[in-house]
Amino acid sequence: MFKFRSKRYKYDIEPQEVFLDELAKKKEEELGVSERKFEVPLSQKILKGLFFFILLLIFVLFAVTFNFQIIKGKRYRALSDDNKFITYSIKADRGVIYDIKGKQLVFNKPSFKLTVNESELPENEAERKKIFKEIEKITKGKYENIDHETLIILETRLNEFPGFYIEHTSTRYYEDSLNFSHVIGYNGKDGIEKTYDDILKKNSGEIKIERDVYGEILSKELISYPEPGKSLVLWLDSDLQKKVYQALYETLERTGSKKAVGIALNPKTGGVMALVSIPGYDNNLFNEGANQEELKKLLNDPQQPLFNRAIAGLYPTGSTIKPIIAAAALEEEIITYEKDIMCSGQIAIPHRYDPEITYYHKDWAIHGATDLRKALAESCNVYFYTIGGGYGKQEGLGPTRIKKYVELFGWGSETRIDLPGEASGFIPYPEWKEEAKEEPWFDGDTYNLSIGQGDISVTPLQVASAFSAIANGGTLYSPRIVKEIVDENRNVVQKIEPEIIRSNFINLDNLDIVRQGMRWAVTGENSPQASSISLNSLPIKVAAKTGTAQTANKDLYHNWVGVFAPYEDPEIVLVIMIENVKDLQAAALPTAKSILQYYFTK
Repeated sequence: MFKFRSKRYKYDIEPQEVFLDELAKKKEEELGVSERKFEVPLSQKILKGLFFFILLLIFVLFAVTFNFQIIKGKRYRALSDDNKFITYSIKADRGVIYDIKGKQLVFNKPSFKLTVNESELPENEAERKKIFKEIEKITKGKYENIDHETLIILETRLNEFPGFYIEHTSTRYYEDSLNFSHVIGYNGKDGIEKTYDDILKKNSGEIKIERDVYGEILSKELISYPEPGKSLVLWLDSDLQKKVYQALYETLERTGSKKAVGIALNPKTGGVMALVSIPGYDNNLFNEGANQEELKKLLNDPQQPLFNRAIAGLYPTGSTIKPIIAAAALEEEIITYEKDIMCSGQIAIPHRYDPEITYYHKDWAIHGATDLRKALAESCNVYFYTIGGGYGKQEGLGPTRIKKYVELFGWGSETRIDLPGEASGFIPYPEWKEEAKEEPWFDGDTYNLSIGQGDISVTPLQVASAFSAIANGGTLYSPRIVKEIVDENRNVVQKIEPEIIRSNFINLDNLDIVRQGMRWAVTGENSPQASSISLNSLPIKVAAKTGTAQTANKDLYHNWVGVFAPYEDPEIVLVIMIENVKDLQAAALPTAKSILQYYFTK
């Protein structure tokens, strides 16, 4: 084999290489490419296009990065933290409620509920649906207040349901709910649960858990401690409350009536010792997970059991207005308490324009010669027609002064009790009638107002509050349900001081005369037709005033009584109102007697 050595290049050339090159050259000539080069440079146009494409790509990448890092950086960091950190609430209990003797009326019962963290659910839609379908099957759609059997099943299978957790919580439980429903209310929505919601409200603590990408816990940090709500101590005597409810219920059973109110106040403080409105309701039905069918029945009940008649029901007062009219007449010096007015069973008022027409305002009995105390004891209508509207030579108070004094005793305005939903009531007057009814005020309107009939409407609580002012010598208190606020160890945090609306607005001597008349109603002293003599058998001295108010139905009456005792130093004022009593049955008086018998002998 021959080798040729090139002087220019320092390597050997094999003969076959020369031969192959020659062949390649001939082939190129045949194809016409012998003058072309194997490496052809790119055109300037292509280079520029490639340059701009790369530049655009870099710009797009920069824009996307800018969007992620700057514009949406906070959001994505927050989402990242949400995946990295989980904040859980640490359970704290709502404050509870005690009666005046320390008996607990409201409890926090342990309960469990099923919660879900959506960020931990599977991304696959089919898997998510499968999990929710199985959860629905186990719980039957009930995620709050889970029963024990369901709880056990969930706990044993919880690892099959990513994102689902069992949360330990508590449910409000109201003991003897029918007795206390209108006072206590429910869950921050009604009653003192609503009024004192900010006091009772719990402040749950927080703990932050850090996780890695696999969901493993890296650390735990306590953010805040749980703070249980403060608790309430009421003026309410729970035993007396139950007795009032029982006595009212028995009276309704006996008379066939459906609705009633009973209120007991401490006349020295305005503290509410008992407050019952019938029908009542089970406030446990408003808890999460309660029987929805029963709740629906409650909400649709035509008797309106949710309506608190004690503070929002508006009624004509009947003769319970008479102690106020008597005090006003003495205060205005239009009559002395010793002056007799002859009662023949009615007064006759001639028509102001037609003497042939006479209007008669009747009494329930013939009382004969009657002074102020006897008129109160026997509830003589003729006497109060006369001093209210004037008759014969006797001057009357007239509507303006009647309105002034009943308002001084708190009628026609809210008592400012610490319960939501209180009504104001209404005291009619001439200008109102002319505007609202487009007719003048007649003498008959004044006579009706003098005995608590006509367009007057007040709440049972306003009657009780006014009677408290009569009992205590002329101090009108704002009634109070709550006595004290305490912490979880029952240490007093705040005392709720009695609130005086007004005092010394009636001469004490005049009030004493009124109280004597109310005492005669019980003893029968100088009053053979005394209206409340059945109370005289009680073991303490009491004073009382009954009332029977007409309604739109001539056969139905609202039956009232207001009582305070002991007479010398009153510690309780009791007002009973039985709504729509058929005919003139004894209803309120025997109810009050039963309650006072219990209270003073228990």
